[in-house]
Amino acid sequence: MQRADGAPIATFSVEIADDAAEREQGLMRRRTLPKGAGMLFVYPSERPVAFWMHDTLIPLDIIFLDGTGRVISVHGNARPLDDTPIPSQGAAQYVLEINGGLAGRLGIGAGSVLSHPAVAAGRAAIPCR
Repeated sequence: MQRADGAPIATFSVEIADDAAEREQGLMRRRTLPKGAGMLFVYPSERPVAFWMHDTLIPLDIIFLDGTGRVISVHGNARPLDDTPIPSQGAAQYVLEINGGLAGRLGIGAGSVLSHPAVAAGRAAIPCR
């Protein structure tokens, strides 16, 4: 993750969920998520999405990103086992889940940018190096 000006914020090792079955499973039933790890959900195109914490046992920050990899919204500390929908607050193509509270501690918020090979180089706000 980077600030809008390209200054680095953090690096995460992410699992990719890029098909319907992987996106549906997500991080459900896991008891831990290693520090610096996460899951990147990849959709074929931008669209409003909503997540929930059904069968998810750990608190997560859910970071919604547009098709350029720019953060559009962050839902911090989503409650484990809560079925309440968490909407993207706009069209998202990528969603990054990390340990709860980490986005706030690192300063990840609207305007921050994800640089990852999953974000098409021709569209990426900051291309992956």
